[in-house]
Amino acid sequence: MKLPFANKLFQEPPLGWAQLSHKKIRLLVAMTGIAFADILIFMNLGFTAILYEGSTLIHEHIQGDLMLISKRTQTLFERESFSRRYLYQAAAVEGVASARPLYHSFAHWVNPWDKKITAIAVTAFDPEQPVLNLPQVNQNIEQIKLPNVILFDGKSQPSLGDVPKSFAQGETITTEISGRRIRVGGIFTLGSHMFLNGHVITSDWNYMRLFGADSLDKPHVGVLTLKPGVNVQTTIKNIQARLPDDVKIMTRQEFVDTEIAYWSAHIAGIVFNFGTIMGFIVGVVIVYQILYADVSDRLPEYATLKAMGYSDISLLGIVFQEGVILAVLGFIPGFGVSIGMYNLLGTLTRVPLVMRSDVAVQVFIITAIMCLISAAIAMRKLQTADPADVF
Repeated sequence: MKLPFANKLFQEPPLGWAQLSHKKIRLLVAMTGIAFADILIFMNLGFTAILYEGSTLIHEHIQGDLMLISKRTQTLFERESFSRRYLYQAAAVEGVASARPLYHSFAHWVNPWDKKITAIAVTAFDPEQPVLNLPQVNQNIEQIKLPNVILFDGKSQPSLGDVPKSFAQGETITTEISGRRIRVGGIFTLGSHMFLNGHVITSDWNYMRLFGADSLDKPHVGVLTLKPGVNVQTTIKNIQARLPDDVKIMTRQEFVDTEIAYWSAHIAGIVFNFGTIMGFIVGVVIVYQILYADVSDRLPEYATLKAMGYSDISLLGIVFQEGVILAVLGFIPGFGVSIGMYNLLGTLTRVPLVMRSDVAVQVFIITAIMCLISAAIAMRKLQTADPADVF
């Protein structure tokens, strides 16, 4: 069964375009308004992506099947630790091939040139049991085995100093982390976070030198690798049965999702989500004003169409045509500008940010819904079009 307004939408596509294009200035204003609303939505989604992707940079590069964390852990930023003996207990469970510790804390980095102090994240592991899927880190494993040597994230914020350039020129870079003299032994690429300026990676023994003798007994993440062919859920239950209630087991994806859930409830996530909603509302208001003005100007023509036998639903199909056309014409420039803004944001924040196809489709659907809602609201004006006023 075909809907009457759908028939009109496809049988008479030029009519909506003819009405919009008749007043080109109004059409340009509408396109600009929709593009502005789309840019607002794109940018808030971009900020959200920076927040989520920046907070899960370590999570995404952990090389393991299961994660063992403290039950109190909602985010890696909280640095909740657990006893290292739990890793030994987990390793003894049938189906577990290895259980490796990962340490993650924060320290004060001294810029080697201007001596300014900035907070950074320090990630560490046993070099004999690497846990990160970062080729540049694994290629420099021998370096972090040396005392007081760290690897520096080349995508850290400029406030930490131009370490990558100086290192590439062969300079020896030494500075302090939390009062201890260290040397940069290599560069890797990861990225920063909205609330963090950069990362360094080192060995567990160097981590102990920075954070104290008992720090190695308090890992923040246990990285478990399973033997081939084992049932993951069964193994999780077996591990959890052996360990106390103050730790929990999850897959790497669940670990990522837990971090994202924390930041989505954080004030920054709430603000960005609210900004997306506001962009949508702004778009609805702008498109409604344009369509309402167009319908008001052409009320006699719509009354004539009613006199010729057109129903309100048929006329709504014409207004929907205008809404769809505006959605397409406004989305194109908004999409183009947003790509440039994403590139700029990625450069400024050092967090990889690219326009994903799923985000573009999502925003286009939002734009179409935005325009169709506006068209439906503007339709109320058509109900006042009385054929008797024309004759």
